Amino acid sequence: MSKVQPRYQVSWFTILFVIVIGGLLCFATQHNAALYKAPVGQIIKVTNEKRIKQVDNFHNHDYSQKQILKVRVLNGQYRNKTLNVQNTFSASNAMDQAYRKNQQIFLAVQKKSDHKLQATITDLKRDTSIVFLSLLAISLLLLTMKFSGFMALLSVLLNGVLFFLAIKLDVLLQGTNVLEIFGVLAFGFAGLTLFLVLGKTKQMVVTFGATILGTLGSVLVTLIVLNLTHDQGLHFETMEYVTQSPKPVFIAETILGSLGAVMDESTDIISSLFAVHRETPDLTRRQLFLSGREIGKSIMGPLINVLFLIFMADTFAMMVLYLRNGDSWDYAFTMNMSLGMVQSLVSGIGIVLAIPAASWFASSLLKRGDRS
Repeated sequence: MSKVQPRYQVSWFTILFVIVIGGLLCFATQHNAALYKAPVGQIIKVTNEKRIKQVDNFHNHDYSQKQILKVRVLNGQYRNKTLNVQNTFSASNAMDQAYRKNQQIFLAVQKKSDHKLQATITDLKRDTSIVFLSLLAISLLLLTMKFSGFMALLSVLLNGVLFFLAIKLDVLLQGTNVLEIFGVLAFGFAGLTLFLVLGKTKQMVVTFGATILGTLGSVLVTLIVLNLTHDQGLHFETMEYVTQSPKPVFIAETILGSLGAVMDESTDIISSLFAVHRETPDLTRRQLFLSGREIGKSIMGPLINVLFLIFMADTFAMMVLYLRNGDSWDYAFTMNMSLGMVQSLVSGIGIVLAIPAASWFASSLLKRGDRS
């Protein structure tokens, strides 16, 4: 097996080319209103009226403020017309936002009975921000990691294509094979990512095996526990926008959520053991296994905490909203954070199982290679 070698280096010219092209794309998105069917307008003047204080039944303090926006329409049949649009926002910005001069917005324009135009804001035009952030991420990858950054970017793009195809297939089958689809997708994610990052090497095969074993083990433990407890304490109905059976969707989310952490840990352990074996090839299989276990112990805690914070942060805003509206901690946690906590625990199980799996796979393969 041979590793995918950087046959070319990402030159400074390539990086500069990406930055220039990205800058041109940012400029183009500022002047692409003609490509949209919905009316697009640019704010040319903002008038803020007086703030109005608000207090609800739970003594939460907020204020609302009205804006009068002077907007010039950039496309469609009302192009170059100037409209006055009202917008009301609050300090919390829970369901609204304030607008600033020179921002571009999507509009819904209607003619009133007196033939005057009336417009309301439907959304903020964000394509320039998305292009700029994408440019920044790509430039940093190429600048700091060169060829490895290019391969990482390629893996993200290809994984995105796989994920899109899986979603389309799930919709086509009307959600009848969620676990099968996303279980296969997990194999595809792991295999494609490791092949692009590590190449067609023994290290890639070992890492793939440890990743699948750790993820599969955590999912099996989860299914056993859920069946034994009959899903008590879990409110799958709190999942947002679920139009099919929520439990399989939750398990599919858990599989994909734990896959990345297990893959990351397995890669660290196995790459470290391969490096140790190159430096001290006389180590026994048991010594290599114990070394891998110690490496796993050192990265296990931070990795579990990172996953926990990611899952919890996703529900933090709703948790605060529940508490500010008089709900108890127990009810707020059950309705918002319980599923995230379970996903954190499942990922933690996968991380723990990956330590002996990665250590055993690597130590066995390395010593077997020595004998051959």
